[in-house]
Amino acid sequence: MQGKLYLCATPIGNLEDITFRILETLKSVDLIAAEDTRHSIKLLNHFSIKTPMTSYHEYNKVEKAKNLVDRMKDGVNVALITDAGTPGISDPGEELVRQCYEAGLEVTSLPGPAACITALTMSGLATRRFCFEAFLPADKKEKEWILKELQTETRTIVLYEAPHRLVKTLEELCTALGDRRASICRELTKKYETVFQTTLAGAVSHYRENEPRGECVIVIEGRAISELKKEGQKTWQSMSVEEHMEYYISQGYERKEAMKQVAADRGIRRRDVYQALL
Repeated sequence: MQGKLYLCATPIGNLEDITFRILETLKSVDLIAAEDTRHSIKLLNHFSIKTPMTSYHEYNKVEKAKNLVDRMKDGVNVALITDAGTPGISDPGEELVRQCYEAGLEVTSLPGPAACITALTMSGLATRRFCFEAFLPADKKEKEWILKELQTETRTIVLYEAPHRLVKTLEELCTALGDRRASICRELTKKYETVFQTTLAGAVSHYRENEPRGECVIVIEGRAISELKKEGQKTWQSMSVEEHMEYYISQGYERKEAMKQVAADRGIRRRDVYQALL
């Protein structure tokens, strides 16, 4: 009988946030794969969990995942934990999950803490639609591309950042996105948990004077849809109807759908678009 992979969410600060189900699972599996065994041993000792551990992290994720998959094929049940939060969210867990499915192994996720969701719900910003960017990439070109993409993002934006990079990241976000409303969430679920409701410019000014401590989650207001519509209308007004149609045709639209989109952009009837094209 094959083993199974259990994705076990662990506390992001307060140890009481772990669930009974996860505690029972960590005690009953054959092996725990941990992002940092030195960090995770404190959690296991606190709850008197004696299950053997092995390391699984960013720098060994491909080869170690193959090893873990082989062991699960032989019947070993494995629990995956990260340093804090839910495995697979901004950590190497997704590689192990992918290899498990490719090998026909069963995977289940035991829900629990996730810093991105915790911060979003207490940010005071819109929660119905949001996008999660994790940490912005270190590569300069890739970061520029993502920041440009976020300029037109209408959903609430959630990012992670380390305290020593917070000011620089806030400066880059403010330059790229403008001075939007933002909440900076720090030390979530811990004694000194704070939610600083401000703007991006206000956050830059504050943290230049007050050194940030603890892992941070940045929650940023999305772009107003009405603003984008106004900008789009200005763009279309500089085009002829023929050029506007050609734009959508070049994007792969069928002619009928392109006419419908042109009419919607310009706030006119499809009949008017048809007449203009004649």
